[in-house]
Amino acid sequence: MRKNLEQIAKEDGRYCARAIGFVSEGLTYTAKKVATEPKHVSGQTLCEGLKKLALEKWGRLAMLVLNNWGIKTTQDFGEIVYLMIKNKWMSAQPTDSIEDFSDVYDFKTVFKDQFEF
Repeated sequence: MRKNLEQIAKEDGRYCARAIGFVSEGLTYTAKKVATEPKHVSGQTLCEGLKKLALEKWGRLAMLVLNNWGIKTTQDFGEIVYLMIKNKWMSAQPTDSIEDFSDVYDFKTVFKDQFEF
């Protein structure tokens, strides 16, 4: 039986269940609204989708919410994705790598400096 998000979060200890749930929600959002290839979403594309979803949901507070959940960089998105892959909530292609999430963008830049009302 597949573990629920609370169990995954508790066992891992780095991210809360809401953070993991947000990344899961973001994958669906990205596949529908951002990705050009709906059957596969790359790490970089997922990061872009998560950025758009966070800004839609929380606006100027997006960075505060994400940071409160322990998500401070795009690498944290990758850590959550690979945690979900390990727990069978997501899957990866052989060409996918956690490095795909490294330095995709800077949180301060996209959530504060470039934020437009």
